[in-house]
Amino acid sequence: MTQREQQRLNPDEEIIKELCVSNGVSYEKLSQEGSEIMDLEMFFSGFPRMVGLSLFPGLSRLTIVGQTINVIQGLECCPLLKALWVVECRLNEISGLQNCLQLQKLYLYDNNIKRITNLEMLVNLHVLWLNKNQISEIEGLSSLVNLEELHLADNAIETLGHRLDPNTSLQNLNLSGNKISSFKELTHLTRLSQLRELSLTDPQSSPNPVCLQYNYYTHVLYHMPHLQRLDTYDVSMKHLTDAAESTVLKKMMYYTMRGRCAQRQFEELKAKLRQHKKDQIQLPEERIWVLSHTLRNLECELSNIQGAGKKSGEPEDSDICSDREQKLQCKLDAVRDRLKIWEQRLKMLEACYQRDLALASDRKEMMVHLLLLELETVGNIRFEEGNTNDPWFTSCYDLLLSRFCALDYKTHHINGIKINRIMRIHNQALRLRFQDKLHFLNMESSAISQNNKRHTEYLFYVPDPEHSCEGDEILHITETGFKTADSYKALGRERAVPLSNSVSVCDRLRMTFLQKTSESNTAEPLRFRHGQLIISKVFLGRNAAVKEGVPIDCKYYPRANSVYLSTNTKLHTALTAPDCDCRQRQKLWYIFDHELVLPEYLVDFEYITQDTPEHPSSSDSSTAVASSESLAELDLDEEALNMEPILKPHPKMLSLDEKSILTVARANVLSQITVLNLHGNSLNKLSEISRITALQRLTLSFNDLTRLGDISHMPNLEYLDVSFNRISTLEGLRGLSRLKELDLRWNQLTCVRDDMNVLRKHTPALLRLDTRHNPWHRHECVRMVILGRLKTLTHLDDILVMEEEAAAAAQMAARSRINQASLVAHSWIDSERPRSLSLLSSVHLLTQMSPSPWKHSHELEPGWTAKITTLNLDGQQLTRLSNLDQLVNLRWASFDNNELSHIEGLEHWPLLEELSLNCNNISRLEVSCTLQRLTRLSINSNHLQCLDGDVLDRLPNLHFLSVEDNIISSLHGLQRSRLLFELYIGNNDISTTREIFHLKTLSSLIILDLYGNLLVSKLENYRIYMVFHLPSLRALDGVAVEVCESEAANEVFEGRLTADMVAEKLGHTNYRELSELILQSSSIRMVDLAPADLFGNLRSINLEHNNLTSFSGLIFLPNIKMLFLNYNHIESILPRQKVQSHMSNKQILHHKVTSSGYGQQNSRLSREGESRDNQEPLMPSLEVLHLGHNGISSLLTLQLSRLTNLRALFLQGNDISQVDGLEGLQRLLELVLDRNRIKSLNESSFRGQEVLMDLRLAENRIRELNHLQPLTGLRRLFLDMNKIQDVSELEKLEVLPSLIELSVAGNPVSRRSLHRQAVVLHLYSLQVLDGITITLEERTRAELLSNEAQGSSSGAADMTLPGLVPLMTRPVPLRRSSLNPGIHTLITDQQEDTHDKGRYKKQRGGVSLLRGLQNDVSFRQMRGASSHYPTVLQPTGHRVFSIFPNSDLDSRYQFHGGPRPKPPL
Repeated sequence: MTQREQQRLNPDEEIIKELCVSNGVSYEKLSQEGSEIMDLEMFFSGFPRMVGLSLFPGLSRLTIVGQTINVIQGLECCPLLKALWVVECRLNEISGLQNCLQLQKLYLYDNNIKRITNLEMLVNLHVLWLNKNQISEIEGLSSLVNLEELHLADNAIETLGHRLDPNTSLQNLNLSGNKISSFKELTHLTRLSQLRELSLTDPQSSPNPVCLQYNYYTHVLYHMPHLQRLDTYDVSMKHLTDAAESTVLKKMMYYTMRGRCAQRQFEELKAKLRQHKKDQIQLPEERIWVLSHTLRNLECELSNIQGAGKKSGEPEDSDICSDREQKLQCKLDAVRDRLKIWEQRLKMLEACYQRDLALASDRKEMMVHLLLLELETVGNIRFEEGNTNDPWFTSCYDLLLSRFCALDYKTHHINGIKINRIMRIHNQALRLRFQDKLHFLNMESSAISQNNKRHTEYLFYVPDPEHSCEGDEILHITETGFKTADSYKALGRERAVPLSNSVSVCDRLRMTFLQKTSESNTAEPLRFRHGQLIISKVFLGRNAAVKEGVPIDCKYYPRANSVYLSTNTKLHTALTAPDCDCRQRQKLWYIFDHELVLPEYLVDFEYITQDTPEHPSSSDSSTAVASSESLAELDLDEEALNMEPILKPHPKMLSLDEKSILTVARANVLSQITVLNLHGNSLNKLSEISRITALQRLTLSFNDLTRLGDISHMPNLEYLDVSFNRISTLEGLRGLSRLKELDLRWNQLTCVRDDMNVLRKHTPALLRLDTRHNPWHRHECVRMVILGRLKTLTHLDDILVMEEEAAAAAQMAARSRINQASLVAHSWIDSERPRSLSLLSSVHLLTQMSPSPWKHSHELEPGWTAKITTLNLDGQQLTRLSNLDQLVNLRWASFDNNELSHIEGLEHWPLLEELSLNCNNISRLEVSCTLQRLTRLSINSNHLQCLDGDVLDRLPNLHFLSVEDNIISSLHGLQRSRLLFELYIGNNDISTTREIFHLKTLSSLIILDLYGNLLVSKLENYRIYMVFHLPSLRALDGVAVEVCESEAANEVFEGRLTADMVAEKLGHTNYRELSELILQSSSIRMVDLAPADLFGNLRSINLEHNNLTSFSGLIFLPNIKMLFLNYNHIESILPRQKVQSHMSNKQILHHKVTSSGYGQQNSRLSREGESRDNQEPLMPSLEVLHLGHNGISSLLTLQLSRLTNLRALFLQGNDISQVDGLEGLQRLLELVLDRNRIKSLNESSFRGQEVLMDLRLAENRIRELNHLQPLTGLRRLFLDMNKIQDVSELEKLEVLPSLIELSVAGNPVSRRSLHRQAVVLHLYSLQVLDGITITLEERTRAELLSNEAQGSSSGAADMTLPGLVPLMTRPVPLRRSSLNPGIHTLITDQQEDTHDKGRYKKQRGGVSLLRGLQNDVSFRQMRGASSHYPTVLQPTGHRVFSIFPNSDLDSRYQFHGGPRPKPPL
């Protein structure tokens, strides 16, 4: 060994010795004992290189910490190594482990490793630690299928992707301290089904940016419910995952609703575009119709002339025919030219429609993608659509207009820009990144920190379609921000983010690219008309001008954060006009650091030119221009039509018979006819046509045919023209075995499949078919359907059928039958729905995310169909569901866009959870078995007419139902789906509010969509009406229900009695049969029974114990006789008007305070005059009105005088202090004013009450009995419990000649019954006083005593007459038979009512005020004895107190118009 080799080995020997010393191994015995050593450790120093490890072949654990090692080596001889620690060293790469195949634990943290490499052979590795390295990408782990624990904390990882998908055994993953900022990256971890511990932030590392975003824990726990620990926290409790799932479910429902709104807006715009196209093509279609008709006439005439010329042999006739033939040919050419022009215009309009439709579709797709982005990021990225009410919208709008210069577009004839939409981007991750970067620059330079605002600018960006690698760079920027400078360099652009402060400069590359591609497209010469740009907030920092000849790269501008290029350079001179001042300000900016660019606004714009095509919302000026152009074209048409020769109109045939056929064909017998032209008649039937068996060519254009059933069994027919008719079906056409050419243009055919089946069966030799200008359903696939069924066609719609096209059509037709091949191609076997935040259904989500499980159809094992859980047969042209009975485990199925007419086969799928049948021909909801697990059902765009409740009973767990775009007119049956959460039933025929009551039992319904139904536009206050009746709703018609809407709904509809409420209470809608309505204690505060005609038979209404403040809508009910409104808050008949805004505060105060005296006299007079003269009568049929206990204080404001037909009025228990306002009640027979605050009666109190018979004023404060003279017909007067003190007040009742009953019990004057003598003496007609009948003896005694008193006063002696009963006798109770006929009194059976048996029950304490034994006994006997009102219980729940026991309700007041009954003798 040379000296150099010894010098080289000596350092290794020293290292080995140090290794032995550190591990207690004898260096001298190393050769004998080295193979037995299994564990070695080296800490902090003494082991700069991994040498001497070959001396330990049995080594199983090696620990190296804190050394200067930069490469792993020397492990080739350690095949038994199971655990390796090389940490806190200087490793630059992973290497030297190829022979360590048994390695299970590998710790390489705190090194300088940049890539994960050379681990492919370590298939037994269970634990891998790579913390605190410089790794930026996860790679090289695909073979580590047994890896259970992976630590990658404190690296520079930004994305995860699918790199960890092979590591299915992974249980513990630590990614803390990296740069993961997107929730999308975390969703990739859902495929790690064994993952139990996940760390994205922990105490030893900084958090990932994603951890700082909203709903971070919710997102992770929803996608990975199997986690036991998250960021060192225990998350194994079930309530945490349940809460996360509930939150996400609500968000998915919300965004599903918004996605449907976007789709609906697209459908609305599509309908407008369709209508606009229809309006635009009306004139071309009319002209085509006229010109085609003329063309056919000319061709027929030309054919006749040519035939006549051949038959005639005379030269003169030949010359005449030749001249006419030339003129006809010339006119034919002119008409054909005009026809081509209109057909070209029709094609142009169709192309414009398709272009606008594609543009609208792109916008819708953009909106749906933005909504999906919001959902996937759990709201951390939001898009706010602006309007003119938003300050930021106005600022952004003004910024765009200020930086647009029309002179820049002079060569393109652009004179303006239109801003269609501005959306504000709220991306929290990008904003945090921008702020962190700005903070870092501020820390570096104090100069920058002092001028942040001056260095900040808003710049524009438009993607370059030529150099863009993404499909839609705009969406990528809104989600992840701008690409790095290196990425732009890789695309062939400058090494920086290109932006500009000018619209024209930033859009230059897009315009140039699209202009090149549009040179061959004449339909849209200005393809760049519509565009999008992003407005970004940019921190320019230190900036400099671009140096000529120096590349734009940060390494050439080391001190600059950005550079700019002025547009006055040669590069941009051609873009701008030479005389434009904007040119001096226009700059192209290049930002070296993409983190200093924050996208904030997304703008959808449109360039305006002088020839901008019309739009559905175009102005009248553009319409006028189009009209002028059309007039010019019409003039040209008239010139062509008026050319010589002018054909004489031939008489039209209204019916077809043998004679007329022979005349037209110029034949003698039918068997000679081979060509027949019946063009231009008014034929609607062809009864004789099938007899012409030799017919080869038949023309029937421009007739009124609707069917072709008469054209049958014509074996020689080869050509048939039935264009320009009204044919709606080909059913009946048969027996045309030789037909080669068929013209069906300009008819009303819609069902392409059915009609083509007819042709396939009965026209086997058909070669040419023209079906243009028919309103086919699903027009986009008509051609392929026709070619798939008529395989003999060579030309379709005047276009040659290519072999490739025919093969594709045949393949599509073969797919219309469900077979093994279609099942293999469209089925999946996933057992669980992917936990993904997506707007897609489970079927479409699995279709998108899962690969097909069937590799080769010939390798299918027996029973393979039983494994299928997902089936997607969308767009397969299916006509029925067959051959699916083996799919017993099917859980998710979709059959959208087919031709299904029935729902069948569901009994074979007991585990079905989701079913979609959109866009079919289903007319009835049919489910013959119970599907316990079905939760989602979608049948949009079909022909459903109703929702069968029996069917919905078989779907007990249905949560989601969508039946939009059908013809459903009733919601009946939906009340059976009690677990329904979401209901989408827009664009149907629901028109009445009573349908909503079928939904009131759905307490779980939180999302409802009725948009497009007649009810939405017909019902006033639709939204708050729905919110009131369905309080569980959280979203209605795609708009969230706000708290203010709920409050407004309660304010408007709470306590509102409507026809719907009546129907809900009664359970039916037979309003016309309703005669009585009782709704007590129902919190009613408003009545709106409209239309009133529905309640024409209603006679009695009881609304006691409610919250009414006026009669409200009751005044419109035409035939109401009895109205019970006790215990409400009635203030007036009509709702009180709002105080006029022009009144002063003082006037308003005096109007409120009636005691102020300010202006009361005039107002009172005016009210009285108005009540007498101006106010119209109300409720002419009302006879009995109960207004007790309403807190009424003024009868004037009540406006009772307008109830002119009133017979009985009950006002007991109010706060009335003055009796007035009753002048109009001239038919009133009974008036009850008990228990009020009346102190006195004025002159006008009873003006007009001449026929009043009963007056009750008990329990008031009356002291004087004045102004009762008008009551000439009064028979009963009750004044109990008042303050009448003097008998002289009772004597004033002499003015009441008809009075037969009087009660003054409880007044001071009635104490000891001393008043009886005076009353009996002065009131000769009185029969009952204080409830006691006045007997003849009592009246005689009163007269005697009166005479005696008069005699004693004159000195006469006392005298006693024999036979007279002493004056103080036992009072005789009032008997029923002793009463004369009176009126009925209807009152409620309440203890508080003054007319019940216990009328004074609550006031018995007042009886103690009666002084004197006799009066006390008399009063108690009167109230305790049987009442003088016999009681009858009515069906309404009221008691009727009647003194007409033998009379009915309607005959009580029959004596009103005749003479008053005489008082009993």
